[in-house]
Amino acid sequence: MRQSILFLLLVAIFSSCSSETESADTLKNSESEMTQQLRHIVLFKFTESSTREEIKQIEEAFATLPSQIEEIRDFEWGVNNSPEGLDKGFTHSFVVTFDSEEGRDIYLPHPAHQKFVDLVSPHVEDVLVVDYWAQ
Repeated sequence: MRQSILFLLLVAIFSSCSSETESADTLKNSESEMTQQLRHIVLFKFTESSTREEIKQIEEAFATLPSQIEEIRDFEWGVNNSPEGLDKGFTHSFVVTFDSEEGRDIYLPHPAHQKFVDLVSPHVEDVLVVDYWAQ
């Protein structure tokens, strides 16, 4: 009888430990999903006829999008300074971060984004866009 009680007690302890581990794993997974972010990378190669002033206006216009589109979680940009010579004429990189594909899908047709596209289009010789889930 005593052995049966001891056995049941051990089973209960191991079951409790197992479910605590499963709970911790579940929490870890849901935290990971909550912090997972979608990156929208945009690279511009401007036309030779685009002036510094026009390019500056484009930089400033892109930088205003986060204040106009609430789905944007983070934004950064910069001008290429790689010494490798592999840029293929792309000079500007913009990184727009979203919490979900739905956020990105709201951003793309958003009137503020479309206004920016209208502004930049005449000045772009080429554009490269890559989206990925940050690891």
